[in-house]
Amino acid sequence: MTFQHWPIGRKLTASFAVLIVILALQGLFVLQNFGTVRESVAKRGRGFTVMVNVLKIENGVLAQANDARGAVLAGDPAFRALFERDGRDLDAMIDRTIAITVRPITKQRLEETRIAVHEWRSKVAEPLLKLAADPRTLKDAHTLGSVDRLGPVRAHVARLVRGQQDRLAELSRDIGAATIRMKTALWAGAGVAVIAALLLAWILTLAIARPVRLLTGNVKRLSSGDFDVDCQASGRSDEIGELQQALAVFRDAGLAKQQSERAKAESDAAQKQVVDTLSANLSHLAQGDLTSTITAQFPPAYAGLKAHYNDAVERLRGLIGSVSESAMAIRTGSDEIAQASEDLARRTESNAASLEETSNSITRMDERLRATADASSRTVARADQAISTVNGGRAVADEAVQAMGRVSESAKGIDSVIEGLDKIAFQTRVLAMNAAVEAGRAGDAGRGFAVVADLVSALAMRSEEEAKRAREQLTATQSDIITAVGAVQKVDGALSNISGDVAQVHELLATMAADNQAQASAISQVTTAIGSMDRATQQNAAMVEETSAAARNLASEVGGLADKAAQFNTGSAAAPRTTRAAPRPTLQPDDFTRPVRPLPAAAVPALVASTGDDGDWTEF
Repeated sequence: MTFQHWPIGRKLTASFAVLIVILALQGLFVLQNFGTVRESVAKRGRGFTVMVNVLKIENGVLAQANDARGAVLAGDPAFRALFERDGRDLDAMIDRTIAITVRPITKQRLEETRIAVHEWRSKVAEPLLKLAADPRTLKDAHTLGSVDRLGPVRAHVARLVRGQQDRLAELSRDIGAATIRMKTALWAGAGVAVIAALLLAWILTLAIARPVRLLTGNVKRLSSGDFDVDCQASGRSDEIGELQQALAVFRDAGLAKQQSERAKAESDAAQKQVVDTLSANLSHLAQGDLTSTITAQFPPAYAGLKAHYNDAVERLRGLIGSVSESAMAIRTGSDEIAQASEDLARRTESNAASLEETSNSITRMDERLRATADASSRTVARADQAISTVNGGRAVADEAVQAMGRVSESAKGIDSVIEGLDKIAFQTRVLAMNAAVEAGRAGDAGRGFAVVADLVSALAMRSEEEAKRAREQLTATQSDIITAVGAVQKVDGALSNISGDVAQVHELLATMAADNQAQASAISQVTTAIGSMDRATQQNAAMVEETSAAARNLASEVGGLADKAAQFNTGSAAAPRTTRAAPRPTLQPDDFTRPVRPLPAAAVPALVASTGDDGDWTEF
């Protein structure tokens, strides 16, 4: 996979990795030279330390020589002690210097210096001190002490100092060279890093920035509605290639949306044409013009709607024409029925007048007998009801006494319940007081709870008062119940006396009712026969009147239907409308003696009960 097809993250990672490798190599080289410099500095530090110690050794040799010369010239034993002390210090300094010295040549020179010091001390200084200690040889000691015999020691120390000076100069040269190499590496690494960074920036610009800039321009053109952009993928498999593919998808979607909008606009125009044409034809149809059909050319999708509309209008036009013709035929038939009904009504009214006079006379007799019989029967019934009422009153009185007893027992139970409620209210008030105390201890946090506790305490006190009032009311109620029980028992005794008197009246009224029933039975048979004839005649008259009214209503409805149908224009020659009123018969004085009067009250229930029977029409 080439660099162009790498993902952007991998490209950036590779670029930074190159820079990091260059900087790492530079750092390694610098660290290497820095180690060299540090090692050289450490060596020079040790060299300075050795140089200082060598100088101290030189000073120690001179100090011990001065101590020996002072002991010889002054003859003071203190110089002897200083000689021994400086000798020990000199030996210790040589040992320390040998211990910290790394170079073998320096160690060798230090050993040679120590040997030379020991030889000087054993061959020169010690014998000189012995001569100075003996007065006989003091003069010889002065002579020997005036001669400088440190030449070999001085030569070794000088060679040692020159060697250390040469070593320090060499180390300084190494440090300078390493420093120059380190600076050169830093500048070279920085230059290589800058060149690599510029090269990588140029490569990343070609691989990322330029394609992204082109994609940004294409996105702006797409967002402004310009879908004529080149979104062909360049074959790249990185994020730029994916963005190009996504941009191509957006472009294709935009083109599809434009095509969809154009298709929708064409569909809306076709739909508007259909709606306008259909609205105009429906307007003509609403005005009654059934000749208006759709002749405009509809799109194929609405061709079925056009065909269905024209078919519906054609069927409606045929239906309205058929209704008009049927209305004319029905009007003719209804006129004939109305004429026949009027003739039949005149004959029925004449028969009904004759039967009415006879029926009225017998009916009045029957009414009087029936009224008497009914009065007797009602009186007997009332007497029976009075006895039943008295017996019921006694039973009610007994039940009232028993109920009052139960109420009294219930009142005792209620009293115990009220006592329990009183105790509960007391306990609630105590709990509310405890809650108020606890709320007071809680301070501000329990202030709201204290308010609730006060309300609960007030409610408990109110409950105690209500319980006390209920107990007082219950006590008064129990006293009233005892009084009511005594009154009910007195009423029961009075009802018992009334029951005996009513029983005697019942026997007398029963005898009177039996006689009245026998008389009414004989007249009822005659009344029944005449009533049957009268009912039949009245039913016939009523049916004739109903038939006549129905014929007139039918003619009126048919006329209205014809008028409604005439409002529609079916395109055919409509028959002229002729409204002809139903013929009214001319009444002659000889046809009947007098008009029909209202039916008697006794015949009305029978007539009403038989109007719904189909057998009456068959008999008619």
